[in-house]
Amino acid sequence: MRLEAVGRRYGARGPWVLRDVDLELPGRQLLRVEGANGSGKSTFLRVLAGIDRPTAGHVTGRPRTAYVPERFPPALPFDARGYLVHLGRVHGLGSRTAADRAERWLERFGIAQYARTPLRELSKGTCQKVAVAQALLAEPELLVLDEAWTGLDQPARDVLDDAVRATVAAGGTAVFVDHDLRRLAGDTTAAHRVEDARLVPAPVPHDGDAGPLVVVEAFGGGEPPAGLHHGTTAPGTLRLTVPARESDAVLRRLLDADPPWHIRAVRPAGGPPEDS
Repeated sequence: MRLEAVGRRYGARGPWVLRDVDLELPGRQLLRVEGANGSGKSTFLRVLAGIDRPTAGHVTGRPRTAYVPERFPPALPFDARGYLVHLGRVHGLGSRTAADRAERWLERFGIAQYARTPLRELSKGTCQKVAVAQALLAEPELLVLDEAWTGLDQPARDVLDDAVRATVAAGGTAVFVDHDLRRLAGDTTAAHRVEDARLVPAPVPHDGDAGPLVVVEAFGGGEPPAGLHHGTTAPGTLRLTVPARESDAVLRRLLDADPPWHIRAVRPAGGPPEDS
């Protein structure tokens, strides 16, 4: 698959979200995409997946592709199994094959008991498992993941990690965005950053390469968002030590929680408090 001088903007006079992107995606590649909030990472992934058409340039050689969006729309007229079978058919699978794979992935993600539950009645975490399963059951040659691990419990994250590795080992390509710099760090083969509407090479992260750390202190929320390792300083308070590069995503998850957390301070690890 190849992108040549690809650009994307919304509206004839809108600013360029992506511009002059040249990229070749060979098989057996695991590509991490980084960038600040609003930099265009999700737009880039949608172009890769064929969800968005480029405003300029060309995309050629796109293989069989599956995509997990950053936000899954649960208000769809399906139960979990029916949705997976429907998406399997969209991906070109026969009815029996789609049903078999749907049941297998429901089982692997530990949600087989919700097979007949309408999507609108599922928890956010269970909906996210369904969203990931619809991409994996297609056995794509190009797997595009936009923060697909967010909202998953640790066993489900491990299942997704293994599935990404299996896709690459089978000769496919996986492209992902995730707020955790350690995500698949030992398996990532290339990294790029979206910056000023351009796609530029970035250092490939390695295991243990977390970079500078910051401490986030919050109070007043409910259960901490899944997957965040935390400590408590008093009832109703939360303290997290996270890589500085992940802090924006962590703050967003805390503020978007239901009920939301209130941020008391963000400061360098080991340094004096800094009001947020």
